[in-house]
Amino acid sequence: VGGLGISIMTTPRGLMSGRAARKAKVGGEILCEVW
Repeated sequence: VGGLGISIMTTPRGLMSGRAARKAKVGGEILCEVW
């Protein structure tokens, strides 16, 4: 949706936003999405 909203993910590096996880090139599970 054009970058609107944020997803919170749990990764091996801890909790981070979906954007930060992509930048750090780590995967994980999405806990929630906020619009």
